[in-house]
Amino acid sequence: MPAHQPDPDATTHDPGSIDPGHVVLDARDISRALTRISHEILERNKGPEDLVLLGLHTRGVPLARRIGERITSVEGAPVAVGSLDVTMYRDDLRSHPARGPQKTVVPPAGIDGRTVVLVDDVLFSGRTIRAALDALNDLGRPSAVRLAVLVDRGHRELPIRADHVGKNLPSARSERVSVRLEEIDGHDDVRISQMGDHA
Repeated sequence: MPAHQPDPDATTHDPGSIDPGHVVLDARDISRALTRISHEILERNKGPEDLVLLGLHTRGVPLARRIGERITSVEGAPVAVGSLDVTMYRDDLRSHPARGPQKTVVPPAGIDGRTVVLVDDVLFSGRTIRAALDALNDLGRPSAVRLAVLVDRGHRELPIRADHVGKNLPSARSERVSVRLEEIDGHDDVRISQMGDHA
């Protein structure tokens, strides 16, 4: 498993030497939220036909896979799941350190004429999603693009909203929302803490 890389969206998920904060979602909460999101996506799309889930690196990728597994278990047919790297499409590369480029994986059938659901862990300023929309333009022309996030913490800087939200978590800009997932961090939880506080 590759080492954790800092995310340019400053206060989303940094497991560094900060106050561990308090848990706002545990593993069971995350599981229930993803199950609900999966059913919402199916209902909105009227089934799994022409559906593509694209997880945004880093933690959006395992979340997309989990949602895909839930949809498959309900519908009995696999749903297309891929990953999207938006590093080079961001408009704040000069002001934030960028992680190295990750792999974009588009399902073999592509995205043209299909419904693409972007999946991410935390929706904050909206700049990551804007970059994802630009990246999609270089990949094809979907019939619709929707957004599913585990946590919406507010503080939008662009007119972007999620279609499917696991938890709305009002927060101060001085707070850090940290998402940890089993596939990357060894366990599932979402914590909120004060930025700059050291353990």
